[in-house]
Amino acid sequence: MSAVIEGIVTEARPKPADGGRRWVAALPLADLQAKGRALVRHDGRQIALFVTAAGVRAIANRCPHEGYPLSEGTLADGGAAEGAGADGAACTLTCNWHNWKFDLDTGEVVGGGDAVRVYPVEIRDGVVHLDVTDPPPEARMDRALAGLRDGFRRPRRDRFARDLARIEAAGGDPRRALAAAVTWTHDRLEWGTEHGYAALPDWLALADAAADPVDRLACLVETVGHLADDALRHPAFPYPAGSLAWDEDGFVAAVEAEDEAAAVRLARGGLAAGGPGAAGFDAVDRGLCRAALGHYQDFGHSAIYVEKTREAIARLGGQAPVEALVLALVRSLVYARREDLIPEFRAYRPAREAWTGRGSAKAKPADFCRASVSKCLERALAASGDVERLYDAMLEAAAWQLLRADPLYAARADQPVSRNVDRLDFSHAITFANAGRRMAARHRMLWPDVLLQVACFLGRNGGYVAPGYDWRQWQVADVDGFLASAAAGVIDHGQAEYIVTAHLAKMLCAVREEVAVAPNAARVPALAAALNRFLNEPYRRILPRRIAHQARETVRGE
Repeated sequence: MSAVIEGIVTEARPKPADGGRRWVAALPLADLQAKGRALVRHDGRQIALFVTAAGVRAIANRCPHEGYPLSEGTLADGGAAEGAGADGAACTLTCNWHNWKFDLDTGEVVGGGDAVRVYPVEIRDGVVHLDVTDPPPEARMDRALAGLRDGFRRPRRDRFARDLARIEAAGGDPRRALAAAVTWTHDRLEWGTEHGYAALPDWLALADAAADPVDRLACLVETVGHLADDALRHPAFPYPAGSLAWDEDGFVAAVEAEDEAAAVRLARGGLAAGGPGAAGFDAVDRGLCRAALGHYQDFGHSAIYVEKTREAIARLGGQAPVEALVLALVRSLVYARREDLIPEFRAYRPAREAWTGRGSAKAKPADFCRASVSKCLERALAASGDVERLYDAMLEAAAWQLLRADPLYAARADQPVSRNVDRLDFSHAITFANAGRRMAARHRMLWPDVLLQVACFLGRNGGYVAPGYDWRQWQVADVDGFLASAAAGVIDHGQAEYIVTAHLAKMLCAVREEVAVAPNAARVPALAAALNRFLNEPYRRILPRRIAHQARETVRGE
């Protein structure tokens, strides 16, 4: 260990253990008093020491904001009271680079921010000694979790990253932080589950597959940041209290009636009857799936959210806050938009009632690529006898459409709101299909709902393709290699909006899974190419001229 005081290096002498504490001799007190401050190094740490009116204080040297040396900061100190200035205020150290201010007694940031570690100091035999004992791992993790929660007031990716890294450095499981973040936010979602919860298992899947710990941490930061963004400054929207014995039909009826109180109480009863963890979710799974597919609704979000909630519980394992995740999901199902009630999709309900499962036509992707909603539904009914073949054909058609999506509609300003169609719209046909296939694998009775709703996506999106678009530029020669490199690109995405990054992760994981379950299927090349375009084509999200044009058109008609 060495102490550096304006170029003077003094060797430090270790001190015998004191009740398990690790005290080290830093430097002579006289040397420190001569300059008022010093920088010492020990085991990779840099520690700044200051002479104050209250005594010697020691603090980690790096400002957590951007790493600037606090030893170069400005000390506000003028009192004699122990630990405080003359006015009773704590001694404050200001980082001169960005004006962050730290209480030298606690390391806390004045006005909020992640705290800096402070070190106990003793003066013995004219030598400054520092206690460099690390706090117990559990205490370090609790402090990091408290910092993480405090960071939700002013969300910043870099602060979340530091607190998650502190949990990791203490030997903790970062999933604990994700579970805590769900608990903190689930009652702040007025309309229930949003993209942050839905993307959580996808980011965990990418983290689990990443070899580099930096990549793993980046995935967790993205998740925590999205949850904070969804809940930012929202008040609590408490869930109804109480529970009722699980009744699957009653639950589906409560969702249909938009009766949140009954749906929540029934869900609680089902979770309790099923037992802890994933077993509780399994007890209510089929009811949730039925409610999500009871309509063509919420542009596929309902079905996707059910599957992502199920996967989140599985990936969080024993850390999973099952009730919090399920109650948010139930709320989102209750208030989901029923799009099969609008004219564009009014053919859905008659088609669902007409499903027999005996259609003998052989489904082909070309049947669905540019057909209307009613035609897609009609052709799905005609091919209903072979649901697996029908699914393959429709999934390939969805990839065909995404590959040929007309970029005009994604960027043009002078068009009605109804034509605001971009790649996120096209991607939902694929991610919904992926979620629906999972559901139908567990509950085969749901195949008609899944397939006919995919048909609604295809019929709607078919009107926004440009057959002449040069899709070949997105072809992929090595699918496995592409998927591996795509994961690296999604993790280091460079996007500002969490909703965009959530879709990147969701789409990647859906395509990766569809390729894994049928690597030799005819749909694989189209899926890989569609994903390539989705991830890599330049994409404009905020279009000020479109917003202004459509606002003026709306006001003109008032």
